[in-house]
Amino acid sequence: MSRITDTARNVYHQEMAAATTAPTAQARWTHLERAHIASQPDPWLHTRNHVAMLSLALHQRDRREALGPVLRIIVAAPGSSTGRYPEGNTGRVAAGLMTPMPIPADLATTLFR
Repeated sequence: MSRITDTARNVYHQEMAAATTAPTAQARWTHLERAHIASQPDPWLHTRNHVAMLSLALHQRDRREALGPVLRIIVAAPGSSTGRYPEGNTGRVAAGLMTPMPIPADLATTLFR
């Protein structure tokens, strides 16, 4: 069952759209990371975000970054469904699988008002 708010869902869609039009790879990653944070409570959106991260990593031919989403795609939906996900985690390889991270201030303000 999804625990995502309408606001978080809107943030997710805005960030995913921005990722598709971002001018640089780093900007695309930043938008995908922000979308990841917003998507964590929703099994479907969370999984879709990891698929998008995998797609970008493959496009960039970044093997290390591509391996991370493979496991995360498998565990994203169950983690979201059970509420067992690390809040604020960006979803990237450099972020541990279960490591909570600070939520950017603007997202925290938007997501938790």
